Amino acid sequence: MVEVYETLPIVPLRDVVVFPHMMMPFVIGRPSSIRALEHALGKDKRIFLAAQHDASTDDPQAEDIFTMGCVANVVQSLKLPDSNIKVLVEGVERARVIEWKDDKGFSRVVVKVLQRQKDAAGDVEQTMTKVVTLFEQYVKLSNNLHYDAMIAAVRVDDPGKLADTISAHLLVGIDEKQNLLEIVSPLERLNRIAGILEAEVDKLQVDRRIQSRVKKQMEKAQKEYYLNEKMKAIQKELGRKDDKGNEAEDLKKKIEQARMPKDIEEKAVQELKRLEAMPPMSAEATVSRNYLDWLIAVPWHKKTKENRDLKNAELVLNEDHYGLDKIKDRILEFLAVRALVKKPKATILTFVGPPGVGKTSLAKSIARAMNRKFVRLSLGGVRDEAEIRGHRRTYIGAFPGQIIQMMKKATTMNPVFLLDEIDKMSMDFRGDPSAALLEVLDPEQNNTFADHYLDVEYDLSHVMFICTANVLHTIPQALRDRMEVLQLAGYTEQEKTEIAKRFLVSKAVEGSGLTDKNITFADEALQSVIQRYTREAGVRNLEREINSICRKVARKVVVDKDTSEVITAEKVTEYLGVPRYRPSVAEEQNEIGVTTGLAWTEVGGEILVTECTLMPGRGRLILTGKLGDVMQESAQAAMSYVRSRAEEFGIAKDFNRKVDVHVHIPEGAIPKDGPSAGITLATALISALARIPARRDVAMTGEITLRGKVLPIGGVKEKLLAAHRAGVKTILVPKDNEKDLADIPKNVLDVLNIHLVSHMDEVLKVALDGPLTPLTPTPDADIDESADAITH
Repeated sequence: MVEVYETLPIVPLRDVVVFPHMMMPFVIGRPSSIRALEHALGKDKRIFLAAQHDASTDDPQAEDIFTMGCVANVVQSLKLPDSNIKVLVEGVERARVIEWKDDKGFSRVVVKVLQRQKDAAGDVEQTMTKVVTLFEQYVKLSNNLHYDAMIAAVRVDDPGKLADTISAHLLVGIDEKQNLLEIVSPLERLNRIAGILEAEVDKLQVDRRIQSRVKKQMEKAQKEYYLNEKMKAIQKELGRKDDKGNEAEDLKKKIEQARMPKDIEEKAVQELKRLEAMPPMSAEATVSRNYLDWLIAVPWHKKTKENRDLKNAELVLNEDHYGLDKIKDRILEFLAVRALVKKPKATILTFVGPPGVGKTSLAKSIARAMNRKFVRLSLGGVRDEAEIRGHRRTYIGAFPGQIIQMMKKATTMNPVFLLDEIDKMSMDFRGDPSAALLEVLDPEQNNTFADHYLDVEYDLSHVMFICTANVLHTIPQALRDRMEVLQLAGYTEQEKTEIAKRFLVSKAVEGSGLTDKNITFADEALQSVIQRYTREAGVRNLEREINSICRKVARKVVVDKDTSEVITAEKVTEYLGVPRYRPSVAEEQNEIGVTTGLAWTEVGGEILVTECTLMPGRGRLILTGKLGDVMQESAQAAMSYVRSRAEEFGIAKDFNRKVDVHVHIPEGAIPKDGPSAGITLATALISALARIPARRDVAMTGEITLRGKVLPIGGVKEKLLAAHRAGVKTILVPKDNEKDLADIPKNVLDVLNIHLVSHMDEVLKVALDGPLTPLTPTPDADIDESADAITH
């Protein structure tokens, strides 16, 4: 085979590959290319065309152009007004650049013309048939190729010409076309084309399916839009409103504005689609609509900006409450931590104390000090777990639990949430609400609180929970473990007087429509109301009695506008009638068998007189005064202690054989229980049996053991305040309760003479009005007693 070389002018092409047997029009604009074209037109109109590696190169050199190109004949040329030339060329043969020559303003190349190769006839024909079939499919699926023209173009017998014709019309990249140009063997080229066509046919089929689907969806959307618009026009013409459509749009906007977490928003949108498919008046639609309303109404992102200014918080707390210094300090500490830590660990504060001491109002003050919303949930009498977690939507009339309802009421994610009277919950066959509260009040769990009705997770970790209770023993241990308990004791008389002067009187005067000119309260009047008309640890009844006096004065003001009353102690009796209580005072004189004890009640402390008397009998111990089991056992322990040391106390050893002992605690209608009367009972027994009077100005509290040890008790503050009210100055308190004296107001401690005792011997030295004289047993008496024991 003879090798053919030619020297031809070269025209580099941008983004175009010319194949043999291909007619290609293009425009030449570069001066070097125009001169190369003119040189070709001046000779035999033959030119070499090769593609550039990078189409953006304006002045390509030898290394910027592919070495494989196509020798072409210039069929036609036309000079354009802008000096460019439009040419039509026909590809003739493949050729490879051998040598690059620069001429006058253009380049020429020596190329080697590549001769056509012949392949095995059987393989070529089979491949040609396959390629033609694939190309027909390709042309049918493609929108850019004319079917009839393309099919006519490929009706050829020459495999090389077929391959080049199809290559020229493939809608593939320049690199792929250049690869096809560089394959000399027709069979290899056809196999390569077959692979390209299969891939392209698959792509076009996918595109066709997607296009068909999109078209159907668009047609459906256009149809729905058209029908909806038509329905709106009809409804408008009839004078009706499309409530369902408007409602769906409104709900969709509200869902977007609610800024729910992504998974919850998806659930809401899904529920909305379900609602749109339901008949508007069906029961299911009502249930679905209510559910969406609740999902939208609950706050998902809104928070109030917290005020962490400690000075402002202290000012607010002092404005709203008098005293309670320990509680206020703890609240300020809590706020200080929140100011320093961005995400502090949540704390569940629990205020425990008698009624009327300001637990609920203190929670309101905390909310005001922190600039947070305040919501209150009363748990008194709640016995159904669904009150906390809600009912499932399957039930008719189902609603979310009170927790979610209160969060909706708060409208923010970080309110101060008061769980009032948490000790008054109960349980029945419907469940235990205190168990449901375990999740709510656990900072580790409440960020994923699940309400049965909403059936989605809700974050309660930003809420500040505050609980209130009168007593702790009714709260389950697991729930109590999650709380930080702050004890609020009862107020002293002085504190009550100050609270009345600062808050209650002005509130009552304003509430009755009076002015300061109409009524004035003297301090002695307020003290009289406190001592003779109220008996409580708090100030609710005190407020009620002050209101009563103001109403009676208001009646006089209506008759005579110039009425001006100064309320004194005598006027209090005139307005409120006969005193309801007599002040608890100590006995007027020292008596045998009568001692003064101290007791704790839910409304504060009380003094408890204990009486003991002896009578002929056989050693029975009679206990009256409605005493509980623990108190009865304390009396029996005291009696056993006295009997074990009878002779040391100057008491006959066999007194129990000759006398019955009756212990009575007055006010017998009131139940009494607890171990703290142990030393009081023992002192009363010893006083009665030893015939030594007990001091009337001494009050005592403490549990006794069989060995005479004095154990610590609770309610020290309330008990000491009760003694102070009663005018008792000397108090006996267990030594282990010394730490509790820090809670006693200083003005009370300064008045009281407190003895810390650890054994009954110390108690008796202070409590009895005289020393105990031990009995000295004679040896004959010991022999006689031993003989009696043997005889019996």
